[in-house]
Amino acid sequence: MSRVLLKLSGEALGGSQGFGFDSKILQFLSLEISRLIAVGHSVGLVLGGGNLVRGSGFAELSDDRVVGDHMGMLATIMNALALSSFLNRNQVVNKVFSALGIAGVAKDYDKNDALEVLSSGSVGIFAGGTGNPFFTTDSAAVLRAIEINADVILKGTRVDGIYNKDPEKNKEATKFDSLSFEEVLKKGLKVMDTTAFTLSQENNLPIIVFDMNIKGNLSRIINGDKIGTRVDL
Repeated sequence: MSRVLLKLSGEALGGSQGFGFDSKILQFLSLEISRLIAVGHSVGLVLGGGNLVRGSGFAELSDDRVVGDHMGMLATIMNALALSSFLNRNQVVNKVFSALGIAGVAKDYDKNDALEVLSSGSVGIFAGGTGNPFFTTDSAAVLRAIEINADVILKGTRVDGIYNKDPEKNKEATKFDSLSFEEVLKKGLKVMDTTAFTLSQENNLPIIVFDMNIKGNLSRIINGDKIGTRVDL
């Protein structure tokens, strides 16, 4: 059995529009996750909130970063509840934890409670970011991954790995199959924000960036197939 922390952007839940919720995407993600649980793997989840609110965007409008970040955190809670609902529909037991106190909606995050949920075979969905402004959901994902003793962070995106250039804008972009943390820094590649990436490096926590939109990719990675790009020491 392995334990993974799956990080997804909020935009992923919005499908082709990148905004709001796409029921087909929520169903697809739920089934992909259910396949891992069915064979005994342990799954933690962190979702972004960009399909509903971009805190940084509001901060630019209002000149109040703290309020903007709090709005973004609330968006991640809404996304967590949406995915939780679809997991329930597919008989996947799960629990939503929030770093922000929101009684009656989600359980306050506690490391020991989270480990208990994961050990029981349930999915743990970690919402509300870190609970503090000025930190991204990438940072929250790495922090939670370390706390739950995850073997790897799986960063699901709409491209199939890390490239030297943006593959959606440059057809000549070259994909990397594997990279060291040092190589990522030297090449100036964007994998996660600096805080999240450094935290992952310091804790020897591998990151795999892959295309979440391809059916079966999640299971293939867990089974050891070389999918996406792996960043490791």
